[in-house]
Amino acid sequence: MKFWRASGVVLVAGAARLCSAFAVVAVGVGEVLDATALGVNSLTVTGCSETVPLCAICCLDSHGISDASHRRSCMPHTGTFPAKGWKRRNGDRETCERVIGAPLTHRVGVGCVVMLLAVTLSACADGDAGSGTMRVSGSTTVAPVATDASEVLRERGYDITVATDGGSAGAISQLGADQIDIAMSSKPFSAEDQAAHPDTDFHPTQIGADAVGVIIHREVADAGVTNLSREQVQGIFEGTITNWSEVGGPDLGIFVYDKEPGRGTREVLDKYLYGEGDPPPPPDTDNFAIVGGNLETRSKVKSTAGAVAPLSTGFIDRHDDLVAVHLDGISPDIENVASGEYPMTRPLYLITDGPPEGQLKDFIDYVLSDEGQAILPTHGYLGIRELGG
Repeated sequence: MKFWRASGVVLVAGAARLCSAFAVVAVGVGEVLDATALGVNSLTVTGCSETVPLCAICCLDSHGISDASHRRSCMPHTGTFPAKGWKRRNGDRETCERVIGAPLTHRVGVGCVVMLLAVTLSACADGDAGSGTMRVSGSTTVAPVATDASEVLRERGYDITVATDGGSAGAISQLGADQIDIAMSSKPFSAEDQAAHPDTDFHPTQIGADAVGVIIHREVADAGVTNLSREQVQGIFEGTITNWSEVGGPDLGIFVYDKEPGRGTREVLDKYLYGEGDPPPPPDTDNFAIVGGNLETRSKVKSTAGAVAPLSTGFIDRHDDLVAVHLDGISPDIENVASGEYPMTRPLYLITDGPPEGQLKDFIDYVLSDEGQAILPTHGYLGIRELGG
């Protein structure tokens, strides 16, 4: 389709309420508001306490929205909108061509769709994060539990988003910056975390426990690698042991996938190998790579011959081609994880700024309830009651 000539911006004349993520507001012919009164690239939506940046505008005719190529031609990179620079196409109609930095000083006489990007709109009604969208983010280990819980609570009227940006450490930083409401963490909360955000009252609530395994292919385990000592694991991840035959396995090169810094899994492995000491830098070898979340790690190990990686043992359930080796003669089974005897056992947390209240408390209380705790074993984790709590 083609765009009519436009000489301004149509904005919604009625009240609108935006709380998080994206919102699309359709407005009709004649609902015109002078953009110069709003500034260059933002407006305050009635019913909200936040200013919303404008990110795109596309004109419609009676046949609907333009195709993708024409939409792109109308989307500015700077948050401003095209006001001049029109280009005729196909004879009788004209299409808008982006002019970066053009001012919002004109008006249009046709229907438009204004896409509004709501950035950090935690609660439009009163500014309280707990009264709008509940933002949960962090550990890819905790995420399956939070996702299942959120699906149940959404059916009860709660508005919840679950993301895995930055893993455990990233979520703690986001909580300290007031970018999220609940941080999912699969690593113990540390004094360093608190020192980095002295104004945040971090309040961890343990919801269960998990085992980090040293994960290998079953063919390697079947060929003799069923147990590794701490020194052997250290040699593998430092690159001094490079072939499975060196630890009783097949003549097959080892490819190491280690987790990126800040991931809870990485911190658990480092603590097992080095205690309170600092780990050495990664080995300078072609047989070593850094990975992020659990799903990526599992996929990489599955697709790489001779691979090894630290990974939540819950993520190899029903994946019979992968095996978690024993560490120092101790298997990562439920009993050894519950007792803490398995050396790479870790707690799983939901962390809030201060004791949880309102919807945040509702969410955490649900995860701690009998119904919520039943979610953890379905992902290979232990609930609080199995830990004696």
